[in-house]
Amino acid sequence: MRSLPLACAVALAAATLVPALPVQAAATPSLQITRIWYNSPGSPDFGANSSLNGEYIQVKNTTRRAVSLKGWTIRDETRRSDHIYTFGAFTLGAGRTVTLRTGKGRNTSTTRYWGRSGGTLAYIWNQTRDTGYLRDPRGKLVDSCSYNSSRVEYVNCV
Repeated sequence: MRSLPLACAVALAAATLVPALPVQAAATPSLQITRIWYNSPGSPDFGANSSLNGEYIQVKNTTRRAVSLKGWTIRDETRRSDHIYTFGAFTLGAGRTVTLRTGKGRNTSTTRYWGRSGGTLAYIWNQTRDTGYLRDPRGKLVDSCSYNSSRVEYVNCV
């Protein structure tokens, strides 16, 4: 029987004593798109504010601490600059959800308004298929949600 050199024996013993590390699941993003309501009640119409506000996207803070959304953006698939919403000074509380409505209104701690108006071209979310993108202030994609159906009014993203 041959004996192993001491260094090899120590390495072999160490390898058999160290347990394998578990594979980690992908972490949930700190902010997550939870719903897009893309077929607002009463649409298609001529872009009335109530109908524009009937379409929205929701973002949830999945952490146990408040998160500043200043500089974060939400957009759809189009490349049009007017389809990008940039959060101003706004903090989303721990575990809270913010609803971003397409039309005009008074911003609150749980609802923000894109401020769009001007008829049918003011809508953001297509009624059959689209994707919402959430990016941090550096432009890094944090979350996205897609849908491809005209049979329902909204998609739950989680």
